[in-house]
Order: sequence, then structure tokens, then C-alpha cells
Amino acid sequence: MGVGTFSEVLFQRLPIVGVVRHLPAADWPALLEAYQRSGLTTIEVTLNTSGALGMIRWAADRFGDSLNIGAGTVCTLEELHLAAEAGAGFIVTPVLTRDVIVAAKRLGLPVFPGAFTPTEIREAWVLGASRVKVFPAAQLGPAYIKAVKAPFPDIRLMPTGGIGSGDVAAYRRAGADALGIGSPLFPDDLMSRGDWGALQQHFERFVNNWNTAL
Repeated sequence: MGVGTFSEVLFQRLPIVGVVRHLPAADWPALLEAYQRSGLTTIEVTLNTSGALGMIRWAADRFGDSLNIGAGTVCTLEELHLAAEAGAGFIVTPVLTRDVIVAAKRLGLPVFPGAFTPTEIREAWVLGASRVKVFPAAQLGPAYIKAVKAPFPDIRLMPTGGIGSGDVAAYRRAGADALGIGSPLFPDDLMSRGDWGALQQHFERFVNNWNTAL
């Protein structure tokens, strides 16, 4: 299929990246419909999800004009190239993987690498990160984001990990440029029973909390 597209306009409209992990492929179409209707714009499928590449390929083909579809948990150059061939429009890594960052930039793919310390965060940015995924965020909290932003106001930070709807405003006020959200955005109870209407309302709470934070 080839490298997918990434719309910065779409992303900036609502800069929350939903992290989909271990979702049954059969639920993917209904989930994307609810996701899009809620106002969310950007979603990743982790590569340790069964059938992830097929899900990315399907979504990029059908939703590529209205959603940013990316690949997460990309740890190696081989995984990067497989994700790019499947049509991923952006790449997310769990840690600071230097060769993956550089190669993604060469392919023209926005890359959001994971980093934890100020040194890692700055290095990821210098290597060409579009946003730096500050992970795991829950162990650090909004105060850490505010502290890092003080010396590095131009580095775009995307705290990820353990962020619930009630935390969204605090992270945005602390200076987060985006958020990566996994299981709190996709709660097991709603997912397991396929209650897509309730799930859309759940998504909308995150959207509203971001939009009203400032």
C-alpha cells in the first residue's frame, strides 16, 4: 500500500492519540465509526495486536481522509517498514529508538518516540521527533510536564500512560501539546459488550475536557 498520510490540521483539531491494543479485528470498523463521530482524529494500533498490520491497512484505506491512522509499539527497523508498507501515517515508539526515529523521518513519517528523562526528551526532539511521547506519564504527573516545558518550551510533549478523562485538563494546563491515551479511553466494560453508543459518549468526555481546559 505504501506510506500513509498524516494531516497536521486533523491532529491539531483534537490532539489526542488513542492507543488501541489487543482489539479484535472484527470490532475495528464499529470502533472507528464511534471514534470519528466523537470528534477524535488520531488513532494508533500497537504492533503487538494480533492482525495489527491488516487493521492499519484497512483503516488507512477507508478512513485515511478523515482520521490519522498510525502504528504503535514500533521497536525495530523491520517493524517500521512493515507499518509504512501497511499505510501507517505516523509511528509511535515505546522508548527512545534512535535508528527508528531517523529512518521514519527519511520515509516522511511523523514519529512520536517514547522518552522519560529530560535528556531523552531533548535527544528525541533533536533527532527529529514530531512530538515526544513522555512515557509512562502517570508516574510523573502534570507537574513533570510543566517542569520540563520550562527549559524546553518549544519541544512538543505528548504524555502517555494512565491518563483518565479527569486528568486531561491538568495535563493541558501544564503545557502538554498532545496526549496519548490507551486503556482509559477504551474501557474493558464498554469494549467487551460492544456498546458503541456509550463508547462514543465516553470519547466525547475526553474531547470536551481537552477543549474546555484553557
